[in-house]
Amino acid sequence: MQKLANKSLCAAAFRMVILTLLINMSLVWQAWALTPKGQYHRAENAYATLKKNPRHQKYRDKWLACIEKYQNVYRLDPSGPWAAAGLYKSGLLYLQLHKRSYLDADRQEAVDAFQRVIQRFPKSRYTPKSRLQLADLGKPAAPPKKTVAARHLKKAHAAYKQLMGSAAKQKYRDQWEKCIDRFQVVYRSDTSGPDAAESLYMIGMLYKGLSDKSHRDADLDTAMGYFRRLKRQFPGSTFADKAGAELVGIIPTGTVAKTDDDDPLAGIIAKNKTDSDAGFPDAKVQRTGLVTVHGLRFWSNPSYTRIVIDADQETRFSHRLLKKDPAIKKPQRLYIDLSKSRLGKDIQKFVPINDELLSDARAGQYTGESVRIVVDIKSFKNYKIFSLKNPFRIVLDVWGADSDRQVAGKSASPWRPSTGKLPPGAIARQLALGVSRIVIDPGHGGKDYGAPGYLKGVHEKHVVLQIAKRLARKVETELKCDAVLTRTTDRYLTLEERTAIANTQNADLFISIHTNAVRNKRAYGIETFFLNLATDDDAILVAARENATSAKNISDLESILNDLMQNSKINESSRLAAMVQAEMCLHLRKNFSHIRSKGVKQAPFYVLLGAQMPAVLVETSFISNPRECKRLTSAKYQDELCDGIIRGIRKYIKETSPTAFIYPSAERDKKG
Repeated sequence: MQKLANKSLCAAAFRMVILTLLINMSLVWQAWALTPKGQYHRAENAYATLKKNPRHQKYRDKWLACIEKYQNVYRLDPSGPWAAAGLYKSGLLYLQLHKRSYLDADRQEAVDAFQRVIQRFPKSRYTPKSRLQLADLGKPAAPPKKTVAARHLKKAHAAYKQLMGSAAKQKYRDQWEKCIDRFQVVYRSDTSGPDAAESLYMIGMLYKGLSDKSHRDADLDTAMGYFRRLKRQFPGSTFADKAGAELVGIIPTGTVAKTDDDDPLAGIIAKNKTDSDAGFPDAKVQRTGLVTVHGLRFWSNPSYTRIVIDADQETRFSHRLLKKDPAIKKPQRLYIDLSKSRLGKDIQKFVPINDELLSDARAGQYTGESVRIVVDIKSFKNYKIFSLKNPFRIVLDVWGADSDRQVAGKSASPWRPSTGKLPPGAIARQLALGVSRIVIDPGHGGKDYGAPGYLKGVHEKHVVLQIAKRLARKVETELKCDAVLTRTTDRYLTLEERTAIANTQNADLFISIHTNAVRNKRAYGIETFFLNLATDDDAILVAARENATSAKNISDLESILNDLMQNSKINESSRLAAMVQAEMCLHLRKNFSHIRSKGVKQAPFYVLLGAQMPAVLVETSFISNPRECKRLTSAKYQDELCDGIIRGIRKYIKETSPTAFIYPSAERDKKG
């Protein structure tokens, strides 16, 4: 009997060991089934939960569980872009655990994590942070080896020395641009390393020197942009101080007119009505090289307004916010001055807006060579001004006090496919979902054909419109949300107009649909983007093509993104992009072969700038690839592609609103 009892105990213990192993394997598999980015977000959520719970912070196992999640980020892809972040965060948590446990082992784990970041990821932005942590711990890291960026910097300085030593070379723009390109290579080699600040400073100095030779305002503007970017990105650097000194020297003094305390356009508009056009005919404008300001456009709702100023060439501009002056009955005003500019003959000089934020916008010829746009303000919370190129335009975004929350009564959707049933968004709002309206943007249209297909007669603008319409129907029928299309016909929309539609429609999500294209016909795959600084050259090229601009302009645009992205939902957009990309590829693989996921990427897309909701751009497939071009024109492929996007959106909604698809009994019976 004793032997039988012992055998029974051994068998029970064996089963317990097997069960424990299976549970651990299941947990490991769950972690490995995620992408590194997804695992990182899971770790961040776990850490946020831990920080909010002081009681759990007393228990070592709670800290170790959180640390394990960060370490799994590294294990999923030891050489990937998220590995360094996972290691660094695990080191920080070990340090916090050490402050509670006083165990040397925990402190040493933190040291090991920081040293691994430095050794394995010398170009990562977490490397200098790890060095600082080690220095605080009295464990300075070993001197770094000469980096790739340092080698490029040496070559760039050699090229700069040659340029400065040759008056003949300085006469040619391409010689300046070659030298600038060398310093840009330095910066891209390590955007947060010790040589990045110097490279930005040198690029600014080169553009400043080029402007002295070319006499182009655009070159001087670019120089100022790089100096400002340097000050924002490396505020403690000695090169930031040098950049600040250059900015003081570059920005023209005396630009504020004496009449700023009065109406900035007092007397000017009345004069323009009679003799401004006669005094400056088009021929003279062409002779003097003045930029023509030819349009004012706006879109608005009670909590947001976007105004766009259109010009035919790039020019410098400045802006200033004037206080309200009740004594002379003047409201708060914002003005924008464009240098070396003239008003176009047909521009509408007075644009009534009359929303909750702004009264109107007025344009006038302020001086013989400058145009002033004045916006009368009722109330606002914040505003941003930035410029876009090809063609040049200045964008003003104004947000109201309630712009951070959804307006209770959302405006009707003017471009929603009609199903003849109860508006799906009504169900969504009854369920108090975080997502009730989705704006779908078919890229290109009208005169903008987009990328040409491999097959004759196939163009991106037609394909993405077909996909967007299918997706809109599925959003309404399957997700029970409102679907708003930025266009339902072959019409041209500017990129800034598309974002404005999403904002003024109070969208909860913004999905822009495109097809990819490159010269290499063998390239294929699917990728999803969200707004951020570009991480690789391919992303820059995709953004340049979709923005209808150059790769150089993309680099220039990055200098203003830090300000713009403060109003963007970067983390949410990243999560939405990851889920849409994963579900799209997973679903398509069930019915099609050769489905390649090119992953989730980030880049500065014009169409996503200023979006107030999670926003992604989907490059559905390569229209330049023979196989994928044929598929993109297929109803079956379009349908399955949309199903995959819907699955990704559904997953995102479930994660952000766990009760989103628990329908009331009546609705459940209808679905069943």
